[in-house]
Order: sequence, then structure tokens, then C-alpha cells
Amino acid sequence: MRAKRRLRWAVIPMGIASAIALAGCTPTELNGYLPGFQEDGSQATNHTAMVSGLWVNSWIVLLAVGVITWALMGFAAIAYRRRKGQSGLPVQMRYNMPIEIFYTVVPLILVLGFFAFTARDQAILETQYDDPDVCITAIGKQWSWDFQYTESDCDDAEDAVWTMGVQAQTDAQGNVTSELPTLVLPVDKEVKIKLQSRDVIHSFWIIDFLYKKDMYIGRDNYWSFTPTREGEYEGKCAELCGQYHSMMLFNVDVVSDAEYQDYLQSLRDAGQTGDIDDAFDRLQNLPGTGESEEEN
Repeated sequence: MRAKRRLRWAVIPMGIASAIALAGCTPTELNGYLPGFQEDGSQATNHTAMVSGLWVNSWIVLLAVGVITWALMGFAAIAYRRRKGQSGLPVQMRYNMPIEIFYTVVPLILVLGFFAFTARDQAILETQYDDPDVCITAIGKQWSWDFQYTESDCDDAEDAVWTMGVQAQTDAQGNVTSELPTLVLPVDKEVKIKLQSRDVIHSFWIIDFLYKKDMYIGRDNYWSFTPTREGEYEGKCAELCGQYHSMMLFNVDVVSDAEYQDYLQSLRDAGQTGDIDDAFDRLQNLPGTGESEEEN
């Protein structure tokens, strides 16, 4: 009884200290130092906080398991060390049924728990909007990006507008000197992105959005989300796709709906309308040059 009372008086201060420590954490610290959050806690998309929550909570559980395991290992090493004057082998024990059940059941519970929470969040992340406000086709190619903008139907390219990217050019120090392709998104609008590849497997990754999806030949992939904060973000290919993979970069601008509509109109005024497949010429993006075949 006295031991339980002592344990209670030890746990209560630790709990209070932990609560105070967590209350003093910044949004950056609470989200595991992941990108996509500002100091006021605002997230880049409607799903960003869920992804960071799964990441941070998983690490908290794993750290707790690690601390307990390290503490037990240290206790065993100290409590059962060879004392002065002892010789020979210690008493050998064949098994301890309660301990064996414990270290079999607890890992099983942890694995099932990780699976359950991951499956729950993945189901939400992979749920696609049936009638989005905006549908954009993102096309990966060695080694740049094309973007085609439509309304709610990605397959209706009659009134589409598009931009075509050219592989990033760098100076002798490796700094990007050319203009990168830019994906423009309207804030607080349901966005559905159709992912395609021109050549090999690529992976579409907007870093601050904390999610990426692969792009395949002959198979369309989709990603639905709602941008919740205006700003500029960085994107890149996250799948090794050839010699200039590291230069397969793009920018993302999340803007107001009015600015988004103005951007689409600027593409119409430039004559970049219709299905981008009709205008595509892979030779305009020769490896390492950005020059067209005619220029060679």
C-alpha cells in the first residue's frame, strides 16, 4: 500500500511536468518539425494535420516503448551483474511464461494499432472528390512537368488550358537559373489532380502538403485535397527517373479564386487551350539543354 502511494506521488508530478512541457511547444514542435505549418498552426491543406498527427503520435508510442525497453535492459544489467566473490554460471532459467506472453502480446497490439490508424487515415487521404471545384492533370516527363487545367471533369479537355515545363537549367554551382514550371491552385477549393506520366515512373510530391503519389505509364492516378493557405510551395519528383531526376522540380502557387481565374484567362489569351496532348513535343525538352530539335 505504501509503495502504491509512493508511485502515485511520483507519477502525478511527472504528468504535470509533461503537460506543462507540451503546452509550451510551438506548432512546429507539436507537428514533429514537419513542413506545411506556420507559427500560428495553420496547415497547408485540409489533410496536412492528419498526416503529421499520425507521424508524431507514432513516434511518441515508439519512444515510450524504447524508453521502457532501455530501462529494463539497464535494470537487468545492473541488478544481475556478477558480484565480487561470485564464480561460475548464474542460475539458468528455462522460461518465464508471463514474460513470454507479455512480449508476444504487446508487440502484436502495437502492430495492430499502427495498422488500424494508418488504414483509417489512408482511407481518408485516398478518398477522391466526385465533383471537385477544380480538376488538374499533372503530367510527368523526363525531366519536367506539364499542367492542364479543367473544371470538375479532368477528361473534358475541350475548354482546358495548359502550361508546359522545360527541365531546370543550372549554373556551374548547381543553382537553378531557369524558370521552373508552376502549378497554380485556388485556396479553399476542392482540388482533384489527375497524375500521368509520359515516359517512366515518376512521383508527384508537394513537400509542404506531406503527401506524394506515383505516376505510371498507361494508368491514371488521382489525389484530392483542399489547399487551405495561400502561399508559395516547392514540388519535385520523388522517384528516381533517370540522369536529371534531381532537376525535375516545380513550384506551387496557392492563390485566391479571383487570381486563379485571372491566371486561367492569361493562358487562354496566350493560345494555350485545348488538349495538351495535341501540342506535346517531347523533343523540346532534350536532356540537360532545354533546347528543341530545331535548335540543334
